[in-house]
Amino acid sequence: MTDRTNVAIVGAGMMGPGIAARSVLAGHPTVLIARTEHAAARGGARARQNITQLLESGLIEDGEADRAEGLLTTETDVTRGAADAFLVIETINEDLALKQALFQELDELLPPDVMITSNTSGLRITDIARHTRYPQRTATTHFWFPAHLVPLVEVVMGDQTDEAVAFRLHELLLRWKKTPVIVRKDLPGQLGNRILQAIIREAVNIVAIGLATPQDVDTAIKMGMALRFPAWGPLEHVDAVGLDLAVAVQRAVLPSLNNEEEPAPYLADLVSAGHLGYKTGSGFYDWEVKDMQALAARRDRFIVEALRALGSMAREG
Repeated sequence: MTDRTNVAIVGAGMMGPGIAARSVLAGHPTVLIARTEHAAARGGARARQNITQLLESGLIEDGEADRAEGLLTTETDVTRGAADAFLVIETINEDLALKQALFQELDELLPPDVMITSNTSGLRITDIARHTRYPQRTATTHFWFPAHLVPLVEVVMGDQTDEAVAFRLHELLLRWKKTPVIVRKDLPGQLGNRILQAIIREAVNIVAIGLATPQDVDTAIKMGMALRFPAWGPLEHVDAVGLDLAVAVQRAVLPSLNNEEEPAPYLADLVSAGHLGYKTGSGFYDWEVKDMQALAARRDRFIVEALRALGSMAREG
């Protein structure tokens, strides 16, 4: 392995700053790379805000925050930013051609033992790395938003990813205090999003057929199954209640569930009418009335409390 100590993160939008915060908190000099000075400065500020949030939430201590902030720098040139990196994480827009071009540039720039990963949430790393000379050193590292808070990172192996690279990433992310899982097949949606899309498909279907309102659907999930999931996964639940009962329930319920392979007409009609959610002011909810900032703040507070509870459970054994 070359004598490299830095982590480079290309992209300073929604995900890059949170990932950068976790990288510097793990002790890595980290370069956050953006296209413009303004974007780089804004991304650096957001990374520092993320560190401050962790500090104010009691999840890190003063000394950790001070050391971490001193390890963060920003850059607008990929060549300079990645010059000393042992790991480069791409977090740019979900555009296959853009990602392929960046991976090809990084592949030509960096020695073959430097790992190059993508934070893509839906594209295949096999396709992203298609034009590289060393696809075996590529993988997906899909952080979940907000990246500085949510523990999960999906390490997805492409068709040519070296298994040793996946294990190195897994070990590294553990040191970042993340909870990595290795996904061994490069399928659309990876692991978590395959489950999430199944939930969203049925949630939309329930609204479309008039079974419940959007508010009641969200309430049922938030106040029911979601409260159990941090400590009681669905397959643990099946084992607990009995596989025979699970089979009986599936025989009764599955025939009436939505299994369409295309987006629901109900959802497509909302899009056609210009109701795109928060960014247009309306979707399933009226965002002129419903407060997104308050909702996001409540989400973060809940995640912080959940992390504290999970930490306490881990200490108890």
